[in-house]
Amino acid sequence: MFFVSVLLSSPVYSSDSTDTILAKLNEALKNKAHYVRLKEERILNFKKIKSDDLTKEQEYNYNKTLYTEYQKFNSDSAIFYIKKNLKIASDLQNNELLNLANLQLVTLYSSSGKYRESEAILKSIDKKTLSKSLLQTYYIAYREFFEHYAANSYDIKYIQKIREYRDSLVAVLDPNTLNYQINKIQQGMSQKKLKVAEQQLLQLFANIKEDNPQYAMITYLLGSIYEARHRLEPRKKFYALSATSDLKNANKDNASLQELALVFYEIGDVDMAYKLTQSAIEDALYCNVQFRTLLMSEVYSIINTVYLEKEAKRKTELQLYLLCISLLSAFLIVAVIYVYKQMKKVSRIRGELYETSQKLAELNKDITETNNQLQERNAQLSESNHIKEEYIAHFFSLCSTYINKLENYRIILNKKATAKQFDEIYKMLKSTTLVDNELEELYKNFDIIFLNLYPTFVKDFNALLIKEEQIVLKQGELLNTELRIFALIRLGITDSVKIAAFLRYSLSTIYNYRTRARNKAAVSRNDFEEMVMKIGLISLKV
Repeated sequence: MFFVSVLLSSPVYSSDSTDTILAKLNEALKNKAHYVRLKEERILNFKKIKSDDLTKEQEYNYNKTLYTEYQKFNSDSAIFYIKKNLKIASDLQNNELLNLANLQLVTLYSSSGKYRESEAILKSIDKKTLSKSLLQTYYIAYREFFEHYAANSYDIKYIQKIREYRDSLVAVLDPNTLNYQINKIQQGMSQKKLKVAEQQLLQLFANIKEDNPQYAMITYLLGSIYEARHRLEPRKKFYALSATSDLKNANKDNASLQELALVFYEIGDVDMAYKLTQSAIEDALYCNVQFRTLLMSEVYSIINTVYLEKEAKRKTELQLYLLCISLLSAFLIVAVIYVYKQMKKVSRIRGELYETSQKLAELNKDITETNNQLQERNAQLSESNHIKEEYIAHFFSLCSTYINKLENYRIILNKKATAKQFDEIYKMLKSTTLVDNELEELYKNFDIIFLNLYPTFVKDFNALLIKEEQIVLKQGELLNTELRIFALIRLGITDSVKIAAFLRYSLSTIYNYRTRARNKAAVSRNDFEEMVMKIGLISLKV
């Protein structure tokens, strides 16, 4: 307890430490692009040193280093290098290397939302054949798989699985390592031993340097403890320290920014909460960490709503102030004119004042109508900009993914052409599996993006149909074909030819779907598609 009391009197807990820590955080946010640039330059410099005469084992280690660099920076690139290692390990017929690459791929897949692929790999690995070091990686992979899956579909049984695999991991880790200590502390936290965990973490914090890769994790866990104990000030400080460390290390897979955003939201600092939330979502999309995006979506929705309300209130107050100033100015001018004219001719002044008041009334009416039109246009522009921003971000992410996949495909074809495996090349070119898989992923991404923009679309669309004809989605479905057709119509794509091309259906099929939907409408058939295009409008939400 003496150690803890000494630590609590350290600069981290001094009266002016909060402002200092938050100033460093804001500076890190400002220089975020610079830290990313440094990370990219470091990776690029490492890539330059690769020699063409590396052995297979050396190339495997080279790819493993790049995987480590990309793991929490860009999961797609990390997956690319792990897949290269899978090929190398297979060529070498080295089960140790093959199992390591597969376990590394498991975590990347589960973090990016590929839970089935991740689980399939885990089930394919025989735990009894693993070495002690790989057994540690195996338990870590299973623990993180359930952590990611629980974020997508929360269930107490998944939490229990996380605890079980952490317990198994602790049992095989070297007690002298920092990794063991951190996992042991997390084990205690899951058992509600918060005071003991706090003391152990503070001891680690006192002896760890900021450039240590585990610094962000230790400070994050301290923030989590103080959150559980409802201690706002230390919670804010340690989350800020963790977030600053993640930003400086260009760690895009982080939780501190999200938790810190909630802290600022709770204390009423909506501007800072919004700023942190935006940064966290940007990181999650950049790294393609789907479970982080899911965790952030609800937080972002709440904070963004409050932020927009605050901005609207500011705008209203500003308009009120401007209106008051304008009215005061108008009254002052009228008063000066009145006094000046009064000295000449009272009757003439009265007539002019009457005419002026009539014109002002008409002008106010025109201004009111103009303001209403502007508000309607602003709502439409705001929705349009929101859609563009969302789709631009996902467009770049998808382009990057497809470029990588095309490059992988080119490399495979090149290798087979070099090896004169023309039959294999013909089979690959003849197969439609790649196209089918990519179409499936495209539609899945479209469903996710569209429902992120219009989360109530399915409910609102069903409201336009008669009750017995409403659409019931299958287990796991986000949208079906009929819903996708009208989702495209909601986005402004009303041409059946374009819709048929996008969904790869015949024109008659699209026409039949649209006709059947109008026939099932609970509203006027002629107004049905127009009402679909109004689903989710900002003006309607307000």
